[in-house]
Amino acid sequence: MTTTFPTAKTRRLPLVTYVLAAGVFLMGTTEFIVAGILPEIASDLGTSVASAGLMITVFAVGMIVGTPTMSILTLKLPRRLTLSLALVVFSVGHVIVALTSDFTLILGARFLTALATGAFWAVAAVVGAKAAGAAAASRALGVVLGGGMLANVVGVPLGAFAGQVIGWRGPFWILACLALVGAVAVYRLVASDPVSGPTPSVRAELASMRDSRVWLVLAGCAIVCGSSLAAYTFISPLLTENTGLAAAAVPLVLMAYGVGAFIGSTLGGHFGAHHPYPALFISAGMTFLVLGALFLFSHYAVVTVVLIFLLGLFGMATNPILIGKAVGYAGHAPTLASALSTSAFNLGTAVGSWMAGFALESALGATGPVLVGTGVAALYFLPLTVLMLKDRKEGAVA
Repeated sequence: MTTTFPTAKTRRLPLVTYVLAAGVFLMGTTEFIVAGILPEIASDLGTSVASAGLMITVFAVGMIVGTPTMSILTLKLPRRLTLSLALVVFSVGHVIVALTSDFTLILGARFLTALATGAFWAVAAVVGAKAAGAAAASRALGVVLGGGMLANVVGVPLGAFAGQVIGWRGPFWILACLALVGAVAVYRLVASDPVSGPTPSVRAELASMRDSRVWLVLAGCAIVCGSSLAAYTFISPLLTENTGLAAAAVPLVLMAYGVGAFIGSTLGGHFGAHHPYPALFISAGMTFLVLGALFLFSHYAVVTVVLIFLLGLFGMATNPILIGKAVGYAGHAPTLASALSTSAFNLGTAVGSWMAGFALESALGATGPVLVGTGVAALYFLPLTVLMLKDRKEGAVA
């Protein structure tokens, strides 16, 4: 069974869109699940919680470096084979983690898993956009990326709960099995690459990066995640120290952020398909205002919870639109542009959280990271405005 490529008038997205979203869900879950079971991992492996946290750091590095690298290395492979192999490697990485107690080997397996995740995300974005057609590309990307957002709402909390009940290795076994099922489904549902059309080549992919608009989109990707995740990374001390919530309430507030992010990604993809720049500017402006309000009013519990929900809603709404634009600007060689978009998101997260860590230890305390996020969010208007002007010059503004 294979997918068909719908016309612009088709209202329903193809089934493969949701299968790809399920794959992204698995990978979004594994990226953050470690944070919920760090004490259990550290205790079992006989290491400190800080050292166990390297499982997250190594994964992030693997995503930044590995996504564009794997997109180039797998360029000649059929896309459905690349997606299926990525899920198989993803599964193998989880089996290694579940079986071994060698921490070095575990870190290596996490890096391997990140490479597979990067390869899957980059190609899934391209396949999802192409399968839905140009008119529905942003909407399809909203659904595909929404799988990652849904992971924060459902996958990570469930995985953390399972890790506490059946042991921290249990979630890794579950993810490994689900990935194998996903590999079969993806191989059956993703259409074969068309016989006609341009042959994938590294030269064509690199040539597509000459369009300055691609780099403006990448700058936007980094800034978006840098602003939101600078605040999100250290939201726990903000909630417990400033807002005065109990530690037990923190996961529920984080779930509110996840719900907002899921809704934002879905709605952003939907509205971005028809009016990309209004959606981008509204989301950017609201993210800046929400972070500023969070800095000022974090001592009020109800206000803080609402603002964190809105941060997820507006902060993540731009992602499918930006990736859709990067893929569109790259024309017939979109894989590298999509891969670099994923890397840019992770780079923004890494740099934003790094700066926020310094702010946390400053006199500003728990509000420091929020102020960093607010400052980074203000930078977003620069590449976004230049991008709009360039598109207007090309007659492509909607």
